[in-house]
Amino acid sequence: MSYIPNTEQDQRAMLETIGVEAIEDLFDVVPEQARFPRLGLPAGMSEVEVGQLLQDMAAENVHVRQQASFLGAGVYHHYAPAVVDAILQRGEFLTAYTPYQAEVSQGTLTTIYEFQTLIATLAGMEVANASMYDGSTALAEAVLMAARITRRDKVVLSQGVHPEYCDVVRTYVQGLELPVEEVAYDATTGLTTVTDVEAALSDEPACLVVGYPNFFGGIEDLAAMAELAHEAGALLITVVNPIALGLLKPPGSLGADIVVGEGQPLGVPLQLGGPYLGMFATRKKHMRQMPGRLIGQTTDQDGRRGYVMTLQAREQHIRREKATSNICTNEALVALASTIYLATMGGSGLRRAAELCYHKAHYAADRIESLDGYELVFSTPFFHEFAVRLPAPPRDVNAALRERGMMGGYDLGRRYNGLKDAMLFCVTEMNTRDQIDDLVDALVQISIR
Repeated sequence: MSYIPNTEQDQRAMLETIGVEAIEDLFDVVPEQARFPRLGLPAGMSEVEVGQLLQDMAAENVHVRQQASFLGAGVYHHYAPAVVDAILQRGEFLTAYTPYQAEVSQGTLTTIYEFQTLIATLAGMEVANASMYDGSTALAEAVLMAARITRRDKVVLSQGVHPEYCDVVRTYVQGLELPVEEVAYDATTGLTTVTDVEAALSDEPACLVVGYPNFFGGIEDLAAMAELAHEAGALLITVVNPIALGLLKPPGSLGADIVVGEGQPLGVPLQLGGPYLGMFATRKKHMRQMPGRLIGQTTDQDGRRGYVMTLQAREQHIRREKATSNICTNEALVALASTIYLATMGGSGLRRAAELCYHKAHYAADRIESLDGYELVFSTPFFHEFAVRLPAPPRDVNAALRERGMMGGYDLGRRYNGLKDAMLFCVTEMNTRDQIDDLVDALVQISIR
């Protein structure tokens, strides 16, 4: 390859060092039939034909505007004001690439600063950054940050945290001698078991991680968790749903030390897994251990307000051993979408959206629980997701709902052995009363067929 600046002599020296004769020998571990695959691409197509092919493929996707959806589990269908796209698609902002030289653009710096301010306010924390890929990587970075601050080498992770977030944490800590201990959820309440937390914290961990709301929709007692963590010298990391914070007390006021979460519900559409947006907020005393970028406000030599890159502790900008992260994006465009959303909705609008989610979800839960063969798994207050035991396998129930033009919930048996017969339903402000009633009618038919 012409862009690899290794001479033939360089290549021979490297091959001799590792003990092989040719580059092809490096691939001996790959089965021969798959070693050098041919792509088998079809014949070329015209621009018109390619356009039609892509349209046909896109038409196979099921869209939440076409079908009622009761699927959440970390990504949610919420209303986004039209102004979000209108501003987002302006030429000053829309780019296919991250603004690497954000420091030369006062517009970009301003929007990042506003995003940080809004997230910090929402979380009840003192500082927030704008450089996380998504909620799961934000959590993983928070765990590493807690280990640096406390100089401890153990993570206590509630089973009530999103299971895929837990997977990402384990991936991040591989090879770092940073063991992860899971704390079970209570089979009755779905909340983190306090006695198990106390036992796990006795071994001097770096942090305790809990959800707020947790993966099952339950509202953890953050104040109690914070007290337990702090008594053990650990930090409390809270994984939040930002829409729920329109209704719930901010985690910062309840003792959380680091607040992370997925920003997708804040004006970002469902888009096949991303790009999404990680939220990360903490207390000022921990600021220098925070990964990513931090934008600050200042004045220039003429006294005019301006914005600067106050802190950027990634490996491209400082000595590698001093870096806190190698994440090299600020998700600026997605962060801008959430900034516009929060500024447009305001405190009252966000609270109204949260209230609608709460009340509609409880209406749905009450109706489903009244059906023969269906029961709520947990007896605890929840936000807009709730687990239901079904009279039929969740896969079959979801298949039957698809036949009726609906997207069902998340099959909890995929990740929890004790919930093989349970499904996690989600209701947001976008679900109408008619859609909920249609879901209930469909479940009745499924249970008697």
